[in-house]
Amino acid sequence: MTTAQALGDWLGQAAARAPEHATALVDGRRIGYRELDAATDRAAAGFAALGLRPGERVCVVMRSGTETLRVWFGLAKAGLVEVPITPAAGAYLMRYYLEHAGASAVVCDAEFEPLVRDCAEGIASLRHLIVHGEGAQASPGGLALHRLADVLAHPAGALPPVDPASAAVILYTSGTTGPPKGVLLSHRANVNLARHTVNLMGYTAADRLYSVFPLFHSNARFCSVMASIEAGADLVLDRRFSASRFWDTCREHGITAFNYQGAMLSILHKRPPRADDAENPVRAAFGAPCPPEIFEAFERRFGLTLTEIYGSTEVSIVTDMPPQRRRISTAGTASANYQVAVVDEHDEPVPAGVPGEIVARPVKPGWMFDGYHAMPEETVRSWRNLWFHTGDRGYLDDDGYLVFLDRLKDTIRRRGENVSSWEVERVVATHPAVAQVAAYGVPSELSEEDVMVAVVPSADGFDPATLITHCSGALTGFALPRYVRVVAELPMTPSQRVEKYKLRAEGVTPDTWDREAADDA
Repeated sequence: MTTAQALGDWLGQAAARAPEHATALVDGRRIGYRELDAATDRAAAGFAALGLRPGERVCVVMRSGTETLRVWFGLAKAGLVEVPITPAAGAYLMRYYLEHAGASAVVCDAEFEPLVRDCAEGIASLRHLIVHGEGAQASPGGLALHRLADVLAHPAGALPPVDPASAAVILYTSGTTGPPKGVLLSHRANVNLARHTVNLMGYTAADRLYSVFPLFHSNARFCSVMASIEAGADLVLDRRFSASRFWDTCREHGITAFNYQGAMLSILHKRPPRADDAENPVRAAFGAPCPPEIFEAFERRFGLTLTEIYGSTEVSIVTDMPPQRRRISTAGTASANYQVAVVDEHDEPVPAGVPGEIVARPVKPGWMFDGYHAMPEETVRSWRNLWFHTGDRGYLDDDGYLVFLDRLKDTIRRRGENVSSWEVERVVATHPAVAQVAAYGVPSELSEEDVMVAVVPSADGFDPATLITHCSGALTGFALPRYVRVVAELPMTPSQRVEKYKLRAEGVTPDTWDREAADDA
Protein backbone atom coordinates (compact mmCIF):
# COMPACT_ATOMS: atom_id res chain seq x y z
CA MET A 1 0.00 0.00 0.00
CA THR A 2 1.49 3.35 -1.07
CA THR A 3 1.51 6.05 1.60
CA ALA A 4 -0.42 9.19 0.64
CA GLN A 5 1.87 12.12 -0.11
CA ALA A 6 1.55 15.86 -0.49
CA LEU A 7 2.86 17.20 -3.80
CA GLY A 8 5.98 18.74 -2.26
CA ASP A 9 7.06 15.52 -0.55
CA TRP A 10 6.26 13.52 -3.69
CA LEU A 11 8.28 15.90 -5.91
CA GLY A 12 11.31 15.72 -3.62
CA GLN A 13 11.36 11.93 -3.62
CA ALA A 14 10.55 11.51 -7.33
CA ALA A 15 13.20 14.05 -8.35
CA ALA A 16 15.81 12.40 -6.13
CA ARG A 17 15.36 8.99 -7.77
CA ALA A 18 15.08 10.35 -11.33
CA PRO A 19 18.20 10.33 -13.53
CA GLU A 20 20.21 13.54 -13.18
CA HIS A 21 19.65 14.34 -16.84
CA ALA A 22 15.82 14.01 -16.65
CA THR A 23 14.25 17.29 -17.72
CA ALA A 24 11.10 19.03 -18.84
CA LEU A 25 11.36 21.07 -22.05
CA VAL A 26 8.48 23.55 -21.85
CA ASP A 27 7.95 25.86 -24.82
CA GLY A 28 11.63 25.52 -25.74
CA ARG A 29 13.08 26.08 -22.23
CA ARG A 30 14.50 23.26 -20.15
CA ILE A 31 14.43 22.55 -16.41
CA GLY A 32 15.70 19.45 -14.60
CA TYR A 33 13.53 17.74 -12.01
CA ARG A 34 16.07 18.18 -9.23
CA GLU A 35 16.45 21.83 -10.20
CA LEU A 36 12.65 22.16 -10.11
CA ASP A 37 12.51 20.66 -6.62
CA ALA A 38 15.09 23.13 -5.28
CA ALA A 39 13.54 26.07 -7.12
CA THR A 40 10.10 25.36 -5.72
CA ASP A 41 11.44 25.33 -2.16
CA ARG A 42 12.40 28.96 -2.79
CA ALA A 43 9.09 29.73 -4.49
CA ALA A 44 7.12 28.30 -1.58
CA ALA A 45 9.08 30.47 0.87
CA GLY A 46 8.48 33.48 -1.37
CA PHE A 47 4.72 32.98 -1.40
CA ALA A 48 4.65 32.46 2.35
CA ALA A 49 6.70 35.64 2.86
CA LEU A 50 3.87 37.63 1.23
CA GLY A 51 1.65 36.63 4.12
CA LEU A 52 -0.27 34.00 2.16
CA ARG A 53 -1.37 31.19 4.44
CA PRO A 54 -2.11 27.49 3.80
CA GLY A 55 -5.56 26.96 2.35
CA GLU A 56 -5.78 30.36 0.66
CA ARG A 57 -6.43 30.30 -3.07
CA VAL A 58 -4.11 31.76 -5.69
CA CYS A 59 -5.26 32.19 -9.29
CA VAL A 60 -2.63 31.61 -11.99
CA VAL A 61 -3.03 33.17 -15.45
CA MET A 62 0.10 32.07 -17.30
CA ARG A 63 1.03 30.40 -20.54
CA SER A 64 2.91 27.11 -20.18
CA GLY A 65 6.54 27.69 -19.27
CA THR A 66 9.19 26.66 -16.75
CA GLU A 67 8.09 29.51 -14.48
CA THR A 68 4.57 28.04 -14.54
CA LEU A 69 5.99 24.80 -13.12
CA ARG A 70 7.81 26.75 -10.41
CA VAL A 71 4.60 28.53 -9.45
CA TRP A 72 2.54 25.31 -9.49
CA PHE A 73 4.78 23.30 -7.16
CA GLY A 74 5.81 26.33 -5.12
CA LEU A 75 2.18 27.00 -4.23
CA ALA A 76 1.69 23.32 -3.41
CA LYS A 77 4.68 23.23 -1.08
CA ALA A 78 3.36 26.31 0.72
CA GLY A 79 -0.01 24.60 1.25
CA LEU A 80 -1.77 27.12 -0.97
CA VAL A 81 -4.55 26.10 -3.35
CA GLU A 82 -3.66 26.80 -6.98
CA VAL A 83 -6.43 27.93 -9.34
CA PRO A 84 -5.08 27.79 -12.91
CA ILE A 85 -7.12 29.87 -15.35
CA THR A 86 -7.13 29.73 -19.13
CA PRO A 87 -5.29 32.76 -20.58
CA ALA A 88 -7.98 32.84 -23.27
CA ALA A 89 -10.64 33.94 -20.77
CA GLY A 90 -12.38 37.19 -21.62
CA ALA A 91 -13.26 39.86 -19.10
CA TYR A 92 -16.56 38.30 -18.01
CA LEU A 93 -15.09 34.85 -17.33
CA MET A 94 -11.92 36.25 -15.77
CA ARG A 95 -13.96 38.24 -13.28
CA TYR A 96 -16.09 35.16 -12.58
CA TYR A 97 -13.03 32.98 -11.87
CA LEU A 98 -11.33 35.51 -9.58
CA GLU A 99 -14.49 36.23 -7.64
CA HIS A 100 -15.86 32.69 -7.45
CA ALA A 101 -12.51 31.27 -6.34
CA GLY A 102 -12.29 33.81 -3.52
CA ALA A 103 -8.65 34.26 -4.49
CA SER A 104 -6.20 36.02 -2.18
CA ALA A 105 -3.64 36.54 -4.95
CA VAL A 106 -3.20 36.37 -8.70
CA VAL A 107 -0.04 35.36 -10.55
CA CYS A 108 -0.11 36.41 -14.20
CA ASP A 109 2.07 36.93 -17.23
CA ALA A 110 2.64 40.62 -17.93
CA GLU A 111 0.54 40.45 -21.11
CA PHE A 112 -2.54 39.59 -19.01
CA GLU A 113 -1.91 42.17 -16.28
CA PRO A 114 -4.24 44.89 -17.71
CA LEU A 115 -7.13 42.44 -17.98
CA VAL A 116 -6.50 41.01 -14.50
CA ARG A 117 -6.29 44.50 -13.00
CA ASP A 118 -9.61 45.53 -14.51
CA CYS A 119 -11.34 42.31 -13.47
CA ALA A 120 -9.88 42.35 -9.94
CA GLU A 121 -11.35 45.73 -9.07
CA GLY A 122 -13.61 45.54 -6.04
CA ILE A 123 -12.99 41.84 -5.23
CA ALA A 124 -12.59 41.96 -1.44
CA SER A 125 -10.60 38.75 -1.04
CA LEU A 126 -7.77 39.84 -3.38
CA ARG A 127 -4.65 41.27 -1.72
CA HIS A 128 -1.73 40.55 -4.09
CA LEU A 129 -0.94 40.80 -7.79
CA ILE A 130 2.25 38.97 -8.81
CA VAL A 131 3.46 39.68 -12.35
CA HIS A 132 5.78 37.56 -14.47
CA GLY A 133 7.76 39.77 -16.85
CA GLU A 134 7.82 43.49 -17.36
CA GLY A 135 4.54 44.92 -16.11
CA ALA A 136 3.24 48.08 -14.52
CA GLN A 137 5.38 49.69 -11.85
CA ALA A 138 2.56 51.21 -9.77
CA SER A 139 0.46 49.12 -7.41
CA PRO A 140 -3.10 48.62 -8.62
CA GLY A 141 -5.78 50.00 -6.35
CA GLY A 142 -6.07 47.94 -3.18
CA LEU A 143 -3.53 45.31 -4.30
CA ALA A 144 0.12 44.89 -3.40
CA LEU A 145 2.17 44.54 -6.61
CA HIS A 146 5.10 42.06 -6.76
CA ARG A 147 7.51 40.77 -9.37
CA LEU A 148 7.32 37.01 -9.77
CA ALA A 149 11.11 36.90 -10.20
CA ASP A 150 11.51 38.25 -6.65
CA VAL A 151 9.07 35.72 -5.22
CA LEU A 152 10.83 32.83 -6.97
CA ALA A 153 14.25 34.02 -5.77
CA HIS A 154 13.34 34.12 -2.08
CA PRO A 155 15.68 32.09 0.16
CA ALA A 156 14.27 28.68 1.04
CA GLY A 157 13.08 28.23 4.59
CA ALA A 158 11.12 25.95 6.87
CA LEU A 159 7.48 25.44 5.91
CA PRO A 160 4.63 23.75 7.80
CA PRO A 161 3.78 20.19 6.72
CA VAL A 162 1.00 19.83 4.15
CA ASP A 163 -1.80 17.31 4.66
CA PRO A 164 -2.04 15.02 1.59
CA ALA A 165 -5.84 15.08 1.93
CA SER A 166 -5.99 18.87 1.70
CA ALA A 167 -6.91 20.69 -1.51
CA ALA A 168 -4.04 21.24 -3.93
CA VAL A 169 -5.84 22.69 -6.92
CA ILE A 170 -9.18 23.92 -8.23
CA LEU A 171 -9.66 23.12 -11.92
CA TYR A 172 -12.61 24.84 -13.56
CA THR A 173 -14.83 22.94 -15.97
CA SER A 174 -15.51 24.42 -19.40
CA GLY A 175 -18.95 25.67 -18.44
CA THR A 176 -20.68 24.56 -21.64
CA THR A 177 -23.93 23.65 -19.82
CA GLY A 178 -23.89 26.34 -17.09
CA PRO A 179 -21.50 28.37 -14.95
CA PRO A 180 -18.02 26.80 -14.80
CA LYS A 181 -17.61 24.58 -11.74
CA GLY A 182 -14.41 24.53 -9.70
CA VAL A 183 -13.29 20.92 -9.20
CA LEU A 184 -11.51 20.51 -5.85
CA LEU A 185 -8.67 17.99 -6.07
CA SER A 186 -6.43 16.95 -3.20
CA HIS A 187 -2.67 16.41 -3.17
CA ARG A 188 -3.11 12.66 -2.91
CA ALA A 189 -5.61 12.60 -5.80
CA ASN A 190 -3.02 14.34 -8.00
CA VAL A 191 -0.26 11.91 -7.01
CA ASN A 192 -2.56 8.90 -7.40
CA LEU A 193 -3.47 9.88 -10.96
CA ALA A 194 0.16 10.37 -11.96
CA ARG A 195 1.14 6.97 -10.55
CA HIS A 196 -1.85 5.27 -12.15
CA THR A 197 -0.88 6.73 -15.54
CA VAL A 198 2.71 5.50 -15.19
CA ASN A 199 1.57 1.99 -14.22
CA LEU A 200 -1.04 1.82 -16.97
CA MET A 201 1.39 2.93 -19.69
CA GLY A 202 4.53 1.26 -18.36
CA TYR A 203 6.52 4.50 -18.46
CA THR A 204 10.17 4.33 -17.39
CA ALA A 205 13.19 6.62 -17.31
CA ALA A 206 13.88 5.51 -20.91
CA ASP A 207 10.74 7.28 -22.14
CA ARG A 208 10.26 10.80 -23.43
CA LEU A 209 6.69 12.05 -23.17
CA TYR A 210 5.02 14.71 -25.31
CA SER A 211 1.97 16.88 -24.67
CA VAL A 212 0.36 19.78 -26.50
CA PHE A 213 -2.22 20.51 -23.81
CA PRO A 214 -2.27 23.48 -21.42
CA LEU A 215 -1.32 23.40 -17.74
CA PHE A 216 -4.76 24.55 -16.63
CA HIS A 217 -6.02 21.15 -17.83
CA SER A 218 -5.75 17.89 -15.89
CA ASN A 219 -4.39 15.90 -18.84
CA ALA A 220 -1.12 17.81 -19.17
CA ARG A 221 -0.68 18.34 -15.43
CA PHE A 222 -1.11 14.85 -14.06
CA CYS A 223 -0.77 12.51 -17.05
CA SER A 224 2.22 14.27 -18.67
CA VAL A 225 4.16 16.53 -16.29
CA MET A 226 3.67 14.53 -13.09
CA ALA A 227 3.75 11.19 -14.91
CA SER A 228 7.12 12.13 -16.43
CA ILE A 229 8.56 13.12 -13.06
CA GLU A 230 7.16 9.98 -11.40
CA ALA A 231 8.78 7.76 -14.05
CA GLY A 232 12.00 9.79 -14.30
CA ALA A 233 11.21 10.26 -18.00
CA ASP A 234 11.94 13.35 -20.08
CA LEU A 235 9.05 15.60 -21.05
CA VAL A 236 8.43 17.90 -24.01
CA LEU A 237 5.48 20.27 -23.52
CA ASP A 238 4.38 22.54 -26.36
CA ARG A 239 1.84 25.32 -26.07
CA ARG A 240 -0.25 24.29 -29.05
CA PHE A 241 -1.10 21.38 -31.33
CA SER A 242 0.22 21.54 -34.89
CA ALA A 243 -0.92 18.69 -37.11
CA SER A 244 1.61 19.58 -39.82
CA ARG A 245 4.54 19.61 -37.37
CA PHE A 246 3.45 16.87 -34.98
CA TRP A 247 5.41 13.88 -36.26
CA ASP A 248 8.49 15.94 -37.12
CA THR A 249 8.49 17.17 -33.51
CA CYS A 250 8.27 13.59 -32.28
CA ARG A 251 11.23 12.62 -34.46
CA GLU A 252 13.26 15.69 -33.47
CA HIS A 253 12.89 15.06 -29.75
CA GLY A 254 12.85 11.25 -29.73
CA ILE A 255 9.31 11.13 -28.32
CA THR A 256 8.22 7.66 -27.21
CA ALA A 257 4.68 8.42 -25.97
CA PHE A 258 2.10 11.19 -26.19
CA ASN A 259 -1.37 12.01 -24.86
CA TYR A 260 -4.35 12.70 -27.10
CA GLN A 261 -7.81 14.17 -26.67
CA GLY A 262 -10.74 15.43 -28.66
CA ALA A 263 -10.31 15.40 -32.43
CA MET A 264 -6.52 15.15 -32.33
CA LEU A 265 -6.14 11.61 -33.74
CA SER A 266 -8.79 12.20 -36.39
CA ILE A 267 -6.98 15.33 -37.54
CA LEU A 268 -3.65 13.49 -37.72
CA HIS A 269 -5.25 10.58 -39.58
CA LYS A 270 -6.77 12.94 -42.15
CA ARG A 271 -3.33 14.28 -43.07
CA PRO A 272 -2.02 13.08 -46.45
CA PRO A 273 -0.08 9.80 -46.01
CA ARG A 274 3.72 9.97 -46.11
CA ALA A 275 6.15 7.18 -46.87
CA ASP A 276 7.87 7.74 -43.51
CA ASP A 277 4.70 7.85 -41.36
CA ALA A 278 5.78 4.80 -39.36
CA GLU A 279 9.40 5.98 -39.12
CA ASN A 280 9.03 7.70 -35.78
CA PRO A 281 10.17 6.82 -32.23
CA VAL A 282 6.68 6.79 -30.67
CA ARG A 283 5.71 3.45 -29.15
CA ALA A 284 2.45 4.37 -27.38
CA ALA A 285 -0.28 6.98 -27.03
CA PHE A 286 -2.79 7.47 -24.25
CA GLY A 287 -6.18 9.21 -24.12
CA ALA A 288 -9.63 9.32 -25.68
CA PRO A 289 -11.42 9.14 -27.97
CA CYS A 290 -10.04 7.43 -31.06
CA PRO A 291 -12.87 6.75 -33.53
CA PRO A 292 -13.22 2.94 -33.79
CA GLU A 293 -13.14 3.00 -37.58
CA ILE A 294 -9.59 4.40 -37.64
CA PHE A 295 -8.22 2.71 -34.48
CA GLU A 296 -6.25 -0.14 -36.02
CA ALA A 297 -5.42 1.80 -39.20
CA PHE A 298 -3.92 4.60 -37.08
CA GLU A 299 -1.78 2.12 -35.13
CA ARG A 300 -0.53 0.45 -38.34
CA ARG A 301 0.15 3.70 -40.16
CA PHE A 302 2.16 5.31 -37.37
CA GLY A 303 3.61 2.16 -35.79
CA LEU A 304 2.35 2.59 -32.23
CA THR A 305 -0.11 1.22 -29.69
CA LEU A 306 -3.14 3.13 -28.38
CA THR A 307 -4.51 2.89 -24.86
CA GLU A 308 -8.03 4.28 -24.45
CA ILE A 309 -9.48 5.48 -21.14
CA TYR A 310 -12.69 7.06 -19.89
CA GLY A 311 -12.79 9.62 -17.11
CA SER A 312 -13.16 13.27 -16.25
CA THR A 313 -11.52 15.97 -14.17
CA GLU A 314 -13.65 14.84 -11.23
CA VAL A 315 -13.03 11.09 -11.40
CA SER A 316 -9.80 10.64 -13.43
CA ILE A 317 -9.40 7.22 -15.08
CA VAL A 318 -12.66 5.34 -14.45
CA THR A 319 -12.14 2.72 -17.18
CA ASP A 320 -9.11 1.78 -19.24
CA MET A 321 -8.37 -0.40 -22.25
CA PRO A 322 -4.71 -1.41 -22.43
CA PRO A 323 -3.68 -3.63 -25.36
CA GLN A 324 -3.88 -6.88 -23.35
CA ARG A 325 -7.67 -6.48 -22.82
CA ARG A 326 -8.68 -4.60 -25.91
CA ARG A 327 -12.16 -4.30 -27.29
CA ILE A 328 -12.23 -1.59 -29.94
CA SER A 329 -15.29 0.70 -29.92
CA THR A 330 -15.38 0.57 -26.11
CA ALA A 331 -13.58 2.54 -23.40
CA GLY A 332 -12.48 -0.64 -21.67
CA THR A 333 -13.46 -2.02 -18.28
CA ALA A 334 -13.44 -0.53 -14.79
CA SER A 335 -9.94 0.41 -13.71
CA ALA A 336 -8.46 -0.98 -10.50
CA ASN A 337 -9.53 2.15 -8.63
CA TYR A 338 -13.18 2.57 -9.62
CA GLN A 339 -16.54 0.87 -9.82
CA VAL A 340 -18.65 1.86 -12.82
CA ALA A 341 -22.36 1.38 -13.53
CA VAL A 342 -25.06 2.62 -15.90
CA VAL A 343 -28.34 3.78 -14.40
CA ASP A 344 -31.76 5.10 -15.43
CA GLU A 345 -33.35 8.40 -14.37
CA HIS A 346 -34.17 6.86 -10.97
CA ASP A 347 -30.58 5.68 -10.42
CA GLU A 348 -31.60 2.06 -10.89
CA PRO A 349 -29.01 -0.07 -12.75
CA VAL A 350 -30.04 -0.96 -16.29
CA PRO A 351 -29.34 -4.31 -18.03
CA ALA A 352 -26.29 -4.85 -20.22
CA GLY A 353 -26.69 -3.16 -23.59
CA VAL A 354 -29.29 -0.66 -22.37
CA PRO A 355 -28.19 3.01 -22.48
CA GLY A 356 -28.31 5.19 -19.40
CA GLU A 357 -26.19 7.62 -17.41
CA ILE A 358 -22.64 6.52 -16.58
CA VAL A 359 -21.90 6.68 -12.84
CA ALA A 360 -18.70 5.89 -10.97
CA ARG A 361 -17.21 5.73 -7.49
CA PRO A 362 -13.71 4.99 -6.17
CA VAL A 363 -12.83 1.83 -4.29
CA LYS A 364 -10.02 3.58 -2.41
CA PRO A 365 -9.88 6.97 -0.66
CA GLY A 366 -8.23 9.91 -2.35
CA TRP A 367 -8.99 9.05 -5.96
CA MET A 368 -11.75 11.46 -6.86
CA PHE A 369 -12.57 15.12 -6.38
CA ASP A 370 -13.73 16.49 -3.01
CA GLY A 371 -16.60 18.56 -4.37
CA TYR A 372 -17.23 21.71 -6.38
CA HIS A 373 -15.77 24.82 -4.76
CA ALA A 374 -18.46 27.11 -3.32
CA MET A 375 -21.19 25.06 -5.05
CA PRO A 376 -22.65 22.72 -2.40
CA GLU A 377 -25.87 22.13 -4.34
CA GLU A 378 -23.94 21.07 -7.46
CA THR A 379 -21.78 18.77 -5.33
CA VAL A 380 -24.84 17.04 -3.82
CA ARG A 381 -26.55 16.84 -7.22
CA SER A 382 -23.55 15.16 -8.87
CA TRP A 383 -22.76 12.87 -5.92
CA ARG A 384 -26.09 11.30 -5.06
CA ASN A 385 -27.07 7.80 -4.00
CA LEU A 386 -23.35 7.13 -3.36
CA TRP A 387 -22.36 7.52 -7.03
CA PHE A 388 -20.78 10.35 -9.00
CA HIS A 389 -23.05 11.17 -11.93
CA THR A 390 -20.89 11.92 -14.97
CA GLY A 391 -23.57 13.48 -17.17
CA ASP A 392 -22.51 11.04 -19.90
CA ARG A 393 -24.70 8.50 -21.68
CA GLY A 394 -23.49 4.99 -22.46
CA TYR A 395 -23.95 1.31 -21.76
CA LEU A 396 -22.04 -1.71 -20.45
CA ASP A 397 -21.84 -4.81 -22.64
CA ASP A 398 -22.20 -8.36 -21.29
CA ASP A 399 -18.52 -8.46 -20.32
CA GLY A 400 -18.47 -5.12 -18.50
CA TYR A 401 -16.88 -3.07 -21.30
CA LEU A 402 -18.11 0.52 -21.31
CA VAL A 403 -19.46 2.02 -24.54
CA PHE A 404 -19.67 5.82 -24.47
CA LEU A 405 -22.54 7.23 -26.49
CA ASP A 406 -22.76 10.94 -25.79
CA ARG A 407 -22.95 13.71 -23.28
CA LEU A 408 -26.52 13.70 -21.98
CA LYS A 409 -26.67 17.37 -22.95
CA ASP A 410 -25.42 16.49 -26.46
CA THR A 411 -28.10 13.93 -27.18
CA ILE A 412 -30.36 15.26 -29.94
CA ARG A 413 -34.07 14.60 -29.43
CA ARG A 414 -35.80 14.30 -32.81
CA ARG A 415 -39.48 13.34 -33.08
CA GLY A 416 -39.40 11.06 -30.06
CA GLU A 417 -36.03 9.46 -30.87
CA ASN A 418 -32.68 9.99 -29.14
CA VAL A 419 -29.94 10.72 -31.68
CA SER A 420 -26.32 10.37 -30.59
CA SER A 421 -24.27 13.30 -31.88
CA TRP A 422 -21.20 11.12 -31.40
CA GLU A 423 -22.58 8.48 -33.80
CA VAL A 424 -23.50 11.12 -36.39
CA GLU A 425 -20.01 12.60 -36.15
CA ARG A 426 -18.37 9.20 -36.57
CA VAL A 427 -20.27 8.49 -39.79
CA VAL A 428 -19.88 11.98 -41.27
CA ALA A 429 -16.13 11.92 -40.53
CA THR A 430 -15.68 8.88 -42.78
CA HIS A 431 -16.53 11.02 -45.83
CA PRO A 432 -13.22 11.62 -47.65
CA ALA A 433 -13.87 15.35 -48.07
CA VAL A 434 -14.57 15.98 -44.36
CA ALA A 435 -11.67 17.16 -42.20
CA GLN A 436 -13.66 17.89 -39.02
CA VAL A 437 -17.30 17.71 -37.97
CA ALA A 438 -19.57 18.64 -35.07
CA ALA A 439 -23.16 17.40 -34.75
CA TYR A 440 -25.75 19.14 -32.60
CA GLY A 441 -29.47 19.81 -32.32
CA VAL A 442 -31.27 22.96 -33.41
CA PRO A 443 -34.93 23.78 -32.70
CA SER A 444 -37.42 22.22 -35.12
CA GLU A 445 -40.52 24.01 -36.36
CA LEU A 446 -42.46 20.80 -35.64
CA SER A 447 -41.21 20.03 -32.12
CA GLU A 448 -38.01 19.05 -30.31
CA GLU A 449 -34.93 19.29 -32.56
CA ASP A 450 -33.48 18.69 -36.01
CA VAL A 451 -30.00 17.29 -36.61
CA MET A 452 -27.39 19.77 -37.82
CA VAL A 453 -23.71 19.28 -38.63
CA ALA A 454 -20.96 21.85 -39.04
CA VAL A 455 -18.28 20.58 -41.41
CA VAL A 456 -14.74 21.74 -42.08
CA PRO A 457 -14.03 20.39 -45.58
CA SER A 458 -10.67 18.94 -46.53
CA ALA A 459 -10.96 20.10 -50.15
CA ASP A 460 -12.73 22.71 -52.25
CA GLY A 461 -16.05 21.91 -53.85
CA PHE A 462 -17.58 20.07 -50.89
CA ASP A 463 -21.19 19.13 -51.68
CA PRO A 464 -23.62 18.63 -48.74
CA ALA A 465 -25.92 16.47 -50.87
CA THR A 466 -23.18 13.89 -51.46
CA LEU A 467 -22.56 13.82 -47.71
CA ILE A 468 -26.17 12.82 -47.07
CA THR A 469 -25.88 10.08 -49.70
CA HIS A 470 -22.70 8.91 -48.00
CA CYS A 471 -24.45 8.74 -44.61
CA SER A 472 -27.61 7.02 -45.84
CA GLY A 473 -27.63 3.43 -44.68
CA ALA A 474 -24.88 4.01 -42.14
CA LEU A 475 -27.25 6.18 -40.10
CA THR A 476 -30.89 5.45 -39.38
CA GLY A 477 -33.26 7.80 -41.19
CA PHE A 478 -34.14 9.89 -38.13
CA ALA A 479 -30.42 10.50 -37.47
CA LEU A 480 -29.61 11.82 -40.96
CA PRO A 481 -28.62 15.49 -40.74
CA ARG A 482 -31.21 17.92 -42.01
CA TYR A 483 -28.84 20.88 -41.94
CA VAL A 484 -25.23 21.03 -43.17
CA ARG A 485 -23.14 24.13 -42.56
CA VAL A 486 -19.68 24.48 -44.12
CA VAL A 487 -17.25 26.40 -41.89
CA ALA A 488 -13.57 27.31 -42.11
CA GLU A 489 -12.92 26.07 -38.58
CA LEU A 490 -14.78 24.78 -35.53
CA PRO A 491 -14.67 26.67 -32.23
CA MET A 492 -12.34 24.62 -30.05
CA THR A 493 -11.20 24.56 -26.44
CA PRO A 494 -7.43 24.36 -25.77
CA SER A 495 -7.94 20.64 -25.11
CA GLN A 496 -9.22 20.19 -28.69
CA ARG A 497 -12.89 19.76 -27.79
CA VAL A 498 -15.55 21.47 -29.89
CA GLU A 499 -17.43 24.28 -28.15
CA LYS A 500 -20.85 23.16 -29.38
CA TYR A 501 -22.70 25.72 -27.32
CA LYS A 502 -21.34 28.39 -29.67
CA LEU A 503 -22.58 26.51 -32.72
CA ARG A 504 -26.00 25.96 -31.12
CA ALA A 505 -26.25 29.68 -30.32
CA GLU A 506 -25.59 30.56 -33.98
CA GLY A 507 -28.29 28.10 -35.08
CA VAL A 508 -29.34 27.75 -38.71
CA THR A 509 -27.34 30.47 -40.46
CA PRO A 510 -28.17 31.95 -43.90
CA ASP A 511 -25.39 29.87 -45.50
CA THR A 512 -26.68 26.58 -44.04
CA TRP A 513 -27.78 23.89 -46.53
CA ASP A 514 -31.24 22.43 -45.74
CA ARG A 515 -31.87 18.85 -46.91
CA GLU A 516 -35.65 19.22 -46.77
CA ALA A 517 -35.57 22.40 -48.84
CA ALA A 518 -33.30 20.68 -51.37
CA ASP A 519 -35.68 17.70 -51.57
CA ASP A 520 -38.60 20.04 -52.26
CA ALA A 521 -36.73 21.96 -54.96
